[in-house]
Amino acid sequence: MKQRLHEFKAEFFKGLGHPLRLAILDALREGERSVTELQETLNVDQSTVSHQLSILRQRGFLIVRKQATTVYYSTSDPEMYVFLDMGKLLFERHVQRSNSILSELQAPTTSQPNTGGE
Repeated sequence: MKQRLHEFKAEFFKGLGHPLRLAILDALREGERSVTELQETLNVDQSTVSHQLSILRQRGFLIVRKQATTVYYSTSDPEMYVFLDMGKLLFERHVQRSNSILSELQAPTTSQPNTGGE
C-alpha cells in the first residue's frame, strides 16, 4: 500500500513540476476558464497552454466542460489550493531567511583597532 501511495505522490509532484502548470492552476482559482482566457491571462501562446492543460488533465488536476466550440477548464479538487498555498508559505519563509542572511552579510562590521602590540 505504501508503494502505491509513493507512486501517487511522485506522479502528483510530476504533474505540478512546471511553472506554467502552476500558473494555470493559480489562474483557475477564481473559477473555470477557456484556453483563450488562460492564454490571455498568462501571456502564452495557445499551443503551449494547450500542451500544459493536457498534462494537467492526464494527471487528474482538471475538469473539462465543453460548451459549443469552447472548452472550459476548472480544478478537480479545490483542496489542491491548500497544498499550493503551503508551497507559497514555504517560499516566503525561504525568502525571509535569505533576506536575513543577506542583511547580516551587508551589515557593517566593527573591527577592533590594531594597537600594534601583541
